[in-house]
Amino acid sequence: MSAVTTRKVKQDESGQRLDRWFKKHFPGLPHAKLEKLLRTGQVRIDGGRAKASARVEEGQTIRIPPLSSDSSQHRDRPAPSSLSKEDERFIQSLVIHRDAQVIALNKPHGLASQGGSGITRSVDGLLDALKFGKDQRPRLVHRLDRDTSGVLLIARTVPAARALSEALRQRDARKVYWAITAGVPKPKQGTIKLALAKTTGHGPHGQDELMAPAEKGDEGAQMAVTHYTVIAQAAQTLAWVALMPVTGRTHQLRAHMAAIGTPIMGDFKYGGAAARISGDVAPKLHLHAREIAIRHPDGSKLKITAPLPPHMRKTWELFGFDEDDARDPFAALRR
Repeated sequence: MSAVTTRKVKQDESGQRLDRWFKKHFPGLPHAKLEKLLRTGQVRIDGGRAKASARVEEGQTIRIPPLSSDSSQHRDRPAPSSLSKEDERFIQSLVIHRDAQVIALNKPHGLASQGGSGITRSVDGLLDALKFGKDQRPRLVHRLDRDTSGVLLIARTVPAARALSEALRQRDARKVYWAITAGVPKPKQGTIKLALAKTTGHGPHGQDELMAPAEKGDEGAQMAVTHYTVIAQAAQTLAWVALMPVTGRTHQLRAHMAAIGTPIMGDFKYGGAAARISGDVAPKLHLHAREIAIRHPDGSKLKITAPLPPHMRKTWELFGFDEDDARDPFAALRR
């Protein structure tokens, strides 16, 4: 590049840090060189000096000084994915909704949302396969436990990630989970208001963490609120329960249902032996993020429903429960 040029910030780049914007457009430009260009005022935003941490906004003009040929190589297309074809097909097969700003997955049981110790495959690690022609890598805006299945939202742009995260933070979202509980909650409809605090020293090696009931004011205690409704039951053995969290604490639904004496089936961490019944019910966690209704980044209302995973569908069939029951289990809360 032999002369000063300018570029406009695109809509899907709004909210990015300036240094990351440069990294995308000029991958050969060392960060130290960019810092020097910023420090000497050679890179500017709308004519003004800027820092690497500045957030760019749609329509802003970025001044770009002459750069070396290596530095000026830019990407007009997304970088090719390093994922295997098998991984790409797998994550793309989970898509149940896609528009210009949002993707929704039906996350299967056993797939982690994010990587960590001992995790070789996660949703976050596979997101490059969900670009679908966009420059930006999609972003997770919330998480599900590894063994919880169901609706997981992915933002396709920085502004969309901001909007969805804000909607979740402001509780402008309605999440409904389906679960099978060991035993039948009493009463059959109610609200659990129980603070939870993280405790350590659990598991075979004493390294696991657990969310335990706590009193308000205890160290680390956070109030947690869950609405629940029994939709159907099999005698007093188990129940199909709809759960709607008001707060979003770690393992909230699992800890709350165990605390009232009806742990979620297959949740041996919180329910122990009580979370298992004999017969053909799979010894896997029976907790599914069935539905989410949230304000879309464009201002409209987005509602996504996810089909049950195979092991839960088998349980539904075994006890004659109707997966297609479309009644709102929390209609009374709307009145």
